[in-house]
Parts: sequence; C-alpha cells; structure tokens
Amino acid sequence: MSAPQDSSRPLEDHLRNLILNNAEDAPSDAERQPPNISVTNLTDQPKESSAPLKSAKKRPNQAQRRQMSSQITIDIDPRATGPNSSRPPVGHPGFNRGPLHESHFPPDHHPHGHRGGFQHSHHHWRQHSGRGGIPTRGVNVMQADAFAARPRNSRGGLYNPEGHRQYVVRPEELAAQSELLEQLCAAVVQTSEIEYSEILEKEDFRRHIEAICRAVVSDHERISNGATTFQPQDVQLKCFGSLASGFATKAADMDLGLLSPASQIPPDAPESPVPRLIERALLDAGFGARLLTRTRVPIIKLCAMPTSELRSDLLEERTKWEQGLIADETDFVEEESSPHIETSKAPKEVDKADATAKISIEAAQASEDAAAESEKAQDVSPERLLSSIKQSGDQSLLAYHNQTKKVLRQLGGRDVTHSNFGIFTEGDFLLLSDVSEAFVEGLNDTALKQRVKLHPSFSIGKPVPNHRTLHGVCNMVEGENLVMLWENRAVPDGDARAEQAHAKTVRWWAELHQTRHFGSDPLAFNKEMFVSLERLKKIPSIQLMQLQQDQYESAADYHDRAVKIMAQLSATALAAAEPGVLPPLIQYYVSGIHQKAVREVVKKFVQRTDTKNIRAVARRHRSLHLADEYARALDKGSLYQRDDIPIVKEYIHFLRSEMVPVNSGQVNDYHLPVEESLLHIYDRILQLPNPALSAENQPKDRYHDKLAFPQSGVGVQCDINFSAHLALQNSHLLRCYAATDPRVRPIVLFVKHWAKARDINTPYRGTLSSYGYVLMVMHYLINIAQPFVCPNLQLLTPPDPDLPSEALEGVATCKGRNVRFWRNEQEIQRMSSEGVLNANRESIGHLLRGFFEYYAQNNMMSTTQKRGFDWGRDVISMRTPGGILSKQEKNWVQARTTMQRQMGAPPTPIELDSQNAMKSSAEPQSQPIANPELMYGPFASTDGPLKSDHASKPQELKEVRHRFLFAIEDPFEHEHNVARTVTHHGIVSIRDEFRRAWRIIKLAGKDTVQEDLLENVKAHAQMLERKQFADLLAEIHGNSKNLV
Repeated sequence: MSAPQDSSRPLEDHLRNLILNNAEDAPSDAERQPPNISVTNLTDQPKESSAPLKSAKKRPNQAQRRQMSSQITIDIDPRATGPNSSRPPVGHPGFNRGPLHESHFPPDHHPHGHRGGFQHSHHHWRQHSGRGGIPTRGVNVMQADAFAARPRNSRGGLYNPEGHRQYVVRPEELAAQSELLEQLCAAVVQTSEIEYSEILEKEDFRRHIEAICRAVVSDHERISNGATTFQPQDVQLKCFGSLASGFATKAADMDLGLLSPASQIPPDAPESPVPRLIERALLDAGFGARLLTRTRVPIIKLCAMPTSELRSDLLEERTKWEQGLIADETDFVEEESSPHIETSKAPKEVDKADATAKISIEAAQASEDAAAESEKAQDVSPERLLSSIKQSGDQSLLAYHNQTKKVLRQLGGRDVTHSNFGIFTEGDFLLLSDVSEAFVEGLNDTALKQRVKLHPSFSIGKPVPNHRTLHGVCNMVEGENLVMLWENRAVPDGDARAEQAHAKTVRWWAELHQTRHFGSDPLAFNKEMFVSLERLKKIPSIQLMQLQQDQYESAADYHDRAVKIMAQLSATALAAAEPGVLPPLIQYYVSGIHQKAVREVVKKFVQRTDTKNIRAVARRHRSLHLADEYARALDKGSLYQRDDIPIVKEYIHFLRSEMVPVNSGQVNDYHLPVEESLLHIYDRILQLPNPALSAENQPKDRYHDKLAFPQSGVGVQCDINFSAHLALQNSHLLRCYAATDPRVRPIVLFVKHWAKARDINTPYRGTLSSYGYVLMVMHYLINIAQPFVCPNLQLLTPPDPDLPSEALEGVATCKGRNVRFWRNEQEIQRMSSEGVLNANRESIGHLLRGFFEYYAQNNMMSTTQKRGFDWGRDVISMRTPGGILSKQEKNWVQARTTMQRQMGAPPTPIELDSQNAMKSSAEPQSQPIANPELMYGPFASTDGPLKSDHASKPQELKEVRHRFLFAIEDPFEHEHNVARTVTHHGIVSIRDEFRRAWRIIKLAGKDTVQEDLLENVKAHAQMLERKQFADLLAEIHGNSKNLV
C-alpha cells in the first residue's frame, strides 16, 4: 500500500525560499574556477600596487619570503584520515546552501535519523569507527569535523597519473568538453532508450506469468497446506529493477519479484517448494524456465520462446532433478567432490535418442547408489583417507595438491593462511603435518620423494617445532623438481654471466632448505621459499625443459613462448649434437604438444624432413591444430551453416595433407600452398568464423553452459526473484530520484551504455552491476554537483501515516529495515516541473564531464571546490549527508569470508525417500507416511498438509566472499556492499576506464586524433581476432609477409 503524502504549502514555501538563497549564494562559473597557484599569477597585479622598479630588484627579507611562500602554497591538513572533502566543512558557504541538505527541516518533514525506533540501526554501522569517547550519532546529527577537508595525498610513491598538479580548464575547453558529451549523450539516448511498444510487450508477458504463478501458489496452499481461504489475488508478480526505476534500455531483461505474504511458508524459504512448482508449471506452459538455487536468493531464469533444443535440455534437466540424479544446479558455485568417494555428478552429454532410456535406468539405481555411498562414507577411517593420497602417473602436481586438500577437508582440517593462522591449534598443525607427510609419500617420482625427505626444512618425524603448510610442502616439491631439471639440463644459458647468476639461484634454494629450525610460523618461511621458487621458474633452461602446451592454448601462442625461451639460450638450442639427432629446442617443442595425435604427426614430419627450422615445425603444428579445431566444431557445435559444412570438411583434409618445401631463404622451410583449384575454398574459409571460438575449443565457462539463454532470439526474458521486497523499495527510490529532474534519466542511460560498451558491467566476472553505476551517478548528482541536481530523498522523510505498526510494512519498514524516504512521486514531479527542487541549470554534457572527472582522479576538481573520489578510503552512502563515509567507519577495510545459509529448493523425492528410510530404521513411525514422490511437482499429493519434518531440507552453508576494494552502501541494507563483486582485476579495469574517459574528454576540441569514448570493447576484440585468424592462415599457406 502507498502511504498518504502531505503536500501542504509549508514544504513548498520552504524549498522555494531556500532555492532562492541557494541561487544567490551559488558562485558563478568564474568564481568556481580554481585559483591558479603559479607564481606568475601572483605578480600579475595592478600597477598602482606595484613597488618601484628599483625596489623590486632588492632581495626580500626573511619575513617577506615567508609571506610570499604562504601565498603560493596550499595548506596541508595534518589529519591523516579525514573524511572526503566532498562534504563541505561546517561554516563553508555551501554547507547550508542546499535547501534539502539542512539539518533544520519543517516540523512535518524531518530526517528519519531522529526516530527513536530506528536510532539503533544507525548506531550499528558506526560503532566500529574506532573514535574513542565520541558518541555514536544518527544520520543527520553531525559533529563539527564531520565534513572536514580531506588532506592532499602525500604518498608520492603511489601511482597517480594526474600527479599533484591542479588541472585548470579554460572556458573554451570547458565548452568543447561539455559539447562532446552532450552530443554523445543525445545519440545514446536516441538509440538505446527503450520504446513504449517494448514496455507494453513486457507488461503483457508479466501479466501472463503472474496468472500462472497465482494458480500454482494458490493450488499449493489450498491442497498441500489446507489453506482453503487462500486468495489468488494475494500473490503478486511485481516489476523492479531498471524497468521499474525508468532507467531501462532496449532489450533489457525484466526483473520480477514474487510476493505471497499469505503463504504458510514464505516462497524464499529454503524449505518452500514454490520455486520448483512454478518452474514445472512454466515448462509445462511452453516457456523456457530454469531455477538457480546457488544465487544470493532463488531466481528463475525465464524466456518466452525457447528454441526446441534449449527447451529439450531444460526438460531433461528438470526430469533428472525429479529423479534425484542431480543436485540443485551449480552455475554460480563450484561444488567439490571427494577424490576417492564417488558422489552424485551431472551426467555426461548423451544422444537425444538415449536420453529417456538412460534416465529411467539411472532412476532405478538412484536409491541403491545413495545407500551404498552412505555406507562407504561411514566406513572411511582417517588412516584409509591418508593412505588414499597417491599421485597417479599422468597427474600433475597441481591436481595432486588439490586432491590432497580435499582429503584434508574431509579429515576436518584446513591449510594455514594469514586469515586463520591466529586460531590454529596444536592439533590442527599435527593433522596438517600428517597430511603433508602423506602428500610427499604419495609422490609418483621416487627420486624426487627421497630428495624432499632429506631436506632438513621438511623434518618429518623429528622433534622440532617446525609447523608446515600443505601449500608450502607443495612448493618445496615443485622447487626441488626444478632443481633436478637444472642439474640434468642439455642446453646451457646464453652467456657465462647468466650461467653464474642461475647457479647462484639454485644454491640459494639449497641453502634455504638447510634450515632445520624455522619456528612455529610457517608463513614467513613460505614467503621466502616462494621468492626462491619464482626465481627458479625464470631460468630459461628450466623453462625449456618444462615446455608444455596448455589444453586450450593455441599453436601460435605455444610457438611464441618457445621462441622467447630460445632467445635467452645459447646457440646449441637449435644445433644438433650429432647427425640424425634433433636440436634440443625442437625435441622439447614436439614433446610438449598437448594432443597426442597431433604430436605424433609432427614428430613424423620432423623425422621425414630432418628439418632444423623451428618455424617450419610450428607451421606444421598450426595446420594440424587448426584442422582438429575445425573437426571438433563440426562434431559437437553449431558454428557453421549446413551449406558450409562440405567446404569445411574439404579444408580439414587439405590442412592435414603433407607440407611441401619452399625456397624462402631459410634452410628446410615448409608450408602448405593453396593451389588454384582450392582458392574458392580458401576465400570462403576467410569469411567463416574461427573454429577456436566454438565452445568445444574454449575453456569451460562456469557461467555459461548448454542451459544458458542466448542474448536474443528467445523472446522476452526475465528473472523471477523470490526475495525482492527490498529490491522493490530500491526501485521506487530510484524512480523518485528520476522524477526530481529531467536530466537524471539521460545521464544514467549514458553511463550505463558506456559501462556496457567498455565491458565493466558484469558482476559475476569481477566488475560492477548496472545498479552500482546508477548509485554512482546519483551520488554525484546529489552530493557533488554544485548546486545539487537531486535532493536527498532519504533525508526528506515525511511523518509516518497514522496506521498500526503492522500496516507500516512496505512504507516505513521492510524486512526489519528502515525504508523511509520521500516517496510521493506525483508531488516530486510537480515541484520539478515548476523548477523549485534545485537551482542547478548546467547542461547534461557539463554534468557528465564532472561525473567522469570526479571518479577519474582524487585531486581538486576543475569546476568546483571539491576533491575527486578516493577509491581506497571512501564509501558511497546515499543516506548520509554529503554522501560519503569512510571504510574505517564501516569497518570495511579488509575482505572477509562469511558462512551464509544456502537459499535453495526443497529436497528431491529421492532425497525424501532416503531420509524417511533412515528415519524409519532409527525409530518406528506411529503413522504411515504418504509416498514422498507425490509431494512435489507433477506428483503433488492431495492427502493433506505437507509435514514440515519431511519437507525440510538439511540446511546448507556456503562461503560468501565480501570484498571492499570498491564500496557502495546499499540505501536500505546498510551492511550490504553493492560493489562486493568487484575483484582486484575488476577495480583496475573500472578505474582504467574512468581515466581513459577523462583523458578523451580533456582532449575534446584539440587538434589531436580523438579516440572513441564509447568504443565497444567486445567489437574491437572481435576485429582483432579476425585479423589474427587471417594472419594464421597466411602463415600456414606461406602468404605472410609480416610474421617472424
């Protein structure tokens, strides 16, 4: 329900008076220009105030020099950790200038921070600020130093592309930069703004889905839970996200939230069967539906018109889940299974004709397999687990290490890290020592095992206080293996100096492991060992002996690595020791080829031609590798059209044919020339996609599989969220902000388009969500732009309606959160149209320019007396006056991992059957239980309410990583960092893109080659990939003139 909003005249009069005062106090454009602090400006004074020429040549005394020095320097705030200067200090002309940012509101409109019922929630996020003796305060109760200016960054060693020099913009430059962004924004809005017809199409689809959800939920409540009075109208499917806030672009997905407050079990509860019931109903209705249970909250991915293949895969996956053959999907979390105890895994792909039969067979064996695995798990003892740690013949050291870590976790242990070292007990270290000893004992290489055991630093079984880590022992094994390779190397280094340096590195490793007593802190020893190991890895002769092609590494990249290693070695790397013996580089190159079939053919080619030319060998490798990529793309993929398949097959045959010698000025050079009869095939191949792009030739993407929906071609797409109460409040807040000024929407659309074009808006790949960018824009428009563009609606909270406390849910509170803000959208629109909400008249281009400058650097801005955003210290906080908190205040200074209850679906019928069987063996049932297979999905039971002790799924916990490299506080969930998905690589990419944008903006209007601010990163990568593919074909067929 919507709360009645008071639209009385006092608020309007108050706003109008303060806006007028704001306009009078606001500095002009000339006044807002920062002072030029150069010495030249100080001497540019009127002649009347100048001293005589003769006296000007006289050297000033010490007092005069001190005065001159104070005039040309900028005061440095001695406080090291002051808050952001974007919050003006008390007494600053702009502190009380904004009409909606004052601490004295009219009696009927006051900030929610003073409400006694919610004061504790504001204290909570400040109680760790570390300010001893300073009492906690509400949102709008400010200390005198709350908005003190942030000091200049005096850490000269840190990377700062702008340096400490103040950027001064001339009026003509400011106009050119603003005009550039104005034009770009107008073009973006015209091409990316969602059309009204598309909104109507999505709304019709929403109503259809809502009708299905109402029928499913009401039937479940009436039949399974016995709620005969349940009303379908109590179930709502509300839209939130960009479509609800007004910031949607073309082809935007629709976010829907399922609300069923009258349900006996909330739909977002782990034990609720509603998500699976709705998934089944949507599939039966002909839609494409897939429930994701490993996300932060349960979500159903839905599309209106799935392809026949996608729909078949979705139905097959659903059938497997109903039969208990697979666990809930693991798109977003990788589940680790035991290396020695078989667990339920997703079946491999099978032919469509055999799918049904295979499912039936597996279903019949499911219960028996589950019982057998349960017995097997109970029978495993610690001794048996330790003895199972064995390295197989072809198992890499990394895979062996991962296998051992799984055993360690099964034994209830863990490896030592900096985050858990302080809570490690002596028993933990003893278990870790046992596992480390088993790790070394299980090595496949006997000689390597004996060398490691002889190291005093290993000290297995010796009464010394040496606590070791599994990771450290693995590094010890890897380093010792490299030393063994060095001692048996066939190719010396390039010169005597390099040889001596590398020999010194090997001696350092040996001396390090002569340390018998390194104390009870293994991490310091590991760090020193890691440095030594990295030096060993950089020795070229060792790199040559370890030359191996990765599984998905292209032949061209593999060859490039080999050539770089060769450049650091002596000439003997390409010289044969005796006739009939291959040079060492070619030997290692051929033996390191990943695919066995390709490796054998290349070996035969080298033996037949007796070539000593590494480029000819690599060319043969490239042709065969490309042929295999084409073959895999044809066998399992749909990359090529049916008419092109015969052409591709003929080209594969040609790539595998024998190469011919060529007179290229190099000895024993070979290539695969294209004959005139094959030119039409070659020309067509140049136009077809690169086979390396097919899924079969790419590493597995954990976020995309055969069940992933394509970006287009499947009709309307949406996500059904089962816990969207706060998301609906967020969307309403943003919609009200969009109503405050007509410039807000185009600015947000431009920033979203820019982030998407630059590929920095994908949270599951380590960058920021579109919602995060919207909050960044709103922070700038509310707190940084002068005068402000948007008032802070969370600080303009009207009084609560005269309603019972339970009726305030969704108006003043939501899920225990304070969601008060000025939510009267009609009143906001009316006052905005009358121009009484703000005094800012700057253009969209000017505001966008300030937005990019603010986030691109943290020095003083060029058009306002505020500093740029400090990514390392600042937290964007929409509810806070000034918009900035420090990470120290929020205690968001270090990443941490928490255990969160897994939001998921109820157990499958097979799981229920197994649970009931175990329960019946433990204690007899007093009453017969209905068949558990009839409780869910298409087998819904009508025998009465669903018993909670049979429907509840054992709660699972999952690790959630909270990162604070970039911090944006959610407007209502104050402990939730909207930017927690941003990784190190992500924040580097985001900041680089802001710097790039600001660099391009500053060059506007100058006689330089202008970069494209909105250049699409993916399109550029595709163009580069096409060029590399053409170069690959030219190299194979002998037409390349630019490759070495």
